[in-house]
Amino acid sequence: MSGALMLDIAGLSLTEEDKHLLQNPQVGGLILFSRNYQSPQQLSDLVHEIRLCAPQILIAVDQEGGRVQRFREGFVRLPPMAVLGGLYSENRDHALEVATELGWLMAAELVAYGIDISFAPVLDLDFGVSQVIGDRAFSARPEEVVALAGAFIKGMRQAGMASTGKHFPGHGWVAADSHLDIPVDERSLADIEAQDLVPFASLMQQGLDALMPAHVIYRQVDDRPAGFSPYWIGQRLRREMGFDGVVFSDDLTMEGASVAGGYEARAAQALEAGCDMLLVCNNRSAALQVLRCLEEAGHPGSNRIQRMRATDHYTIDEIRGTERWQRASGLAHQLTNI
Repeated sequence: MSGALMLDIAGLSLTEEDKHLLQNPQVGGLILFSRNYQSPQQLSDLVHEIRLCAPQILIAVDQEGGRVQRFREGFVRLPPMAVLGGLYSENRDHALEVATELGWLMAAELVAYGIDISFAPVLDLDFGVSQVIGDRAFSARPEEVVALAGAFIKGMRQAGMASTGKHFPGHGWVAADSHLDIPVDERSLADIEAQDLVPFASLMQQGLDALMPAHVIYRQVDDRPAGFSPYWIGQRLRREMGFDGVVFSDDLTMEGASVAGGYEARAAQALEAGCDMLLVCNNRSAALQVLRCLEEAGHPGSNRIQRMRATDHYTIDEIRGTERWQRASGLAHQLTNI
């Protein structure tokens, strides 16, 4: 079993408090941000330090490409996924090949440094209105997202990385940014099923490993954001869609989560809804409150989380010596300079 809390750290190395927290059995994950990265060697040293402290902990980062790439200097810059949607409209087969290569490249570079997962790919549709999704989405068309994200996931798997689709059941329709606001989607369930849910449903059938629900209220369906909703996670996702992968909450410190109450209430509701792991980022006080809640409840953890550990082990020099890395990095360079 793995602990249900994923937290973060402030700096480039672990403090004594960090080490103490990472050894707590209720802490099962650590997410890294740009502030935790200075250079490849520093990252290697940090991950080594983390593994000495907590060998089985799940280490994550957001390394989607485009605007959302936490490690940049020393890593290949990845294009926003919308670029692949543009390629798809010109040459479907070429776009799918490129998507596979970029998925492999993103994952291979991270796994080489001991990072287990990037929270990717984004499965939201680009309706042209979202402030926070935008060019992070592959396309506005569900069938194109299925094809491109499926190819991207194929590449991730080839590098030994599990996939996390986000933000279930779809964040692209609302204009508001759930980091800063409480988005409300007024569409009917039928509209969501016909559009946003299509990539999630299709890719689950192809073996999608994990999901991250949106901090969005779908008012015609439930008055709670999806990440706190027994309907969206327990009924729809688990029972009706038969999903047995990991469900990561989105960050419980985001404004979109505030409707659930204080941090302990947010944690309790997310777990009750069916989340396996709770992200509490950029607020150590909030993380400590959630940890205390988990300890007092004697939360048993989840046996699903260890499925997300990277399955391959190689060095960065080993992958950069391959023809595949040369080809994939060349494609990434071309696409980031379009």
